[in-house]
Amino acid sequence: MERLNQDDQSLKIGDYVRAEVRSGHYIGELIEMNGPRALVKVLAVLKHPEQGDLHNPYNPDVPMFHERRALSYTEKTTVLIRDVKQYTSVIPEYNASLRAAAEAEIAALDRLQRWTAKGLEQMQQLQKEYK
Repeated sequence: MERLNQDDQSLKIGDYVRAEVRSGHYIGELIEMNGPRALVKVLAVLKHPEQGDLHNPYNPDVPMFHERRALSYTEKTTVLIRDVKQYTSVIPEYNASLRAAAEAEIAALDRLQRWTAKGLEQMQQLQKEYK
């Protein structure tokens, strides 16, 4: 059986792993290793992928504001081995994990939107005082 030693971890085919794919994080099953890449079958979503242009984060004024869907249940994806870590906790049901990840992303965006509004309000007040 093929094994991968990664930071004192010994991963093998069939192990459950946490995989980072672009800006999303998933729990999956390691099904193949090929050089610097691993093939992972998605079982749950830990963090929903971010929306927009990853090269211009938090900029809504880009030529193409990307929509990123989470990977599907049992979808196979190629991941750099450095982005794969062993996963030993309970694996949540896919649909529940997807909903929780989407809700967490919405909450983070809401918090960012409220922070932006508060910062804008304070900067406008300061601008009045600077005149």
